[in-house]
Amino acid sequence: MDRAAYHALIETPKMLDYGVYLDVGTLLSCQKPLAEMVNGDELQFQIVHQVEELWMKLIAYTLVDVMDFMRAGDTHRVVTLMGRVHRTMRLLTAQLELLETMSPREYQEVRKQLGNGSGQESPGFQVLLRMPFDLWEAYRATYLDGRNKTVEQVYDSAYAHDDSYVVAEALVEYDELFQKFRAHHVYLIHRSIGLGSKSLKGRPVDILQAGARHRFFPELWDVRCDMTDAWGASYGVVRDSISKPGEEAKAAE
Repeated sequence: MDRAAYHALIETPKMLDYGVYLDVGTLLSCQKPLAEMVNGDELQFQIVHQVEELWMKLIAYTLVDVMDFMRAGDTHRVVTLMGRVHRTMRLLTAQLELLETMSPREYQEVRKQLGNGSGQESPGFQVLLRMPFDLWEAYRATYLDGRNKTVEQVYDSAYAHDDSYVVAEALVEYDELFQKFRAHHVYLIHRSIGLGSKSLKGRPVDILQAGARHRFFPELWDVRCDMTDAWGASYGVVRDSISKPGEEAKAAE
C-alpha cells in the first residue's frame, strides 16, 4: 500500500465489538487529520497531551472516591486507591519522555498551532490543583481530629505506624509524584524552548519552576524538619564521630 492508503487505514480502521465498546472511531477523530499535520511530530504532540488529560481524569475520579473512603475511615480502600493514583502519576510523568524526541525546530512549528494556549490551561491539571484542600480536610477530620491526634504525634511522639500514618504517607507520595511531574515538565520546556523565553501569554516560562517547588500538604513535609530539629537538640549541631569519638566536638571548640 502507498502512504495515502496507510493513512486512510490508520484514521478509519474497521470496527468490531472491541472498537465499538471503546468508541475508537471517536477517539481517533480527536486528532487533526493526518494530511493537515504541520509536521511529523504534531500527531505525537496531540496524542501525548490528550492522553495526559485522560490520566488526569482518572486521577481526579479516583481521588473523589478516596475522599469518600477517608471520611468513612476505610483505610484499606484509601491505601489501595491511592496506589492506583501513584501508578497513574508515574505513567503521566513517563510519557513526557516521548516529547523529548522532537527537535526544537519541529516543536516551534507545532507551537505555532496553539494560538494563545499553554499547558497551564489544561482542564485536568486545573481540577487536580483544586483537590488537595479537600483531600487534606478529609484526612484531618478523620485521621487527626477524629482520633485526637496531631501531625507531630502521628509521626513522632505517639508514632505507631497506624492508619493515620499510612494515609498521611500516601498523601505525601502523591504530593511528591505530582511535583516530580511538574519538575519533569520544566526540564521538557527547558529542552524544547528554553527557560529564558516567553510563554505564549508573554510571561517568562521559568514561572513554572515555582510550581515545581509547591507542596500540596505542607504540614506533612514540615513535620520532618521539626523532627530533625527536635531530635538534633539532644546531641547538638556537632556530633561525635563514630570512628573517632570526640574529634568533631574538640574541633568545634
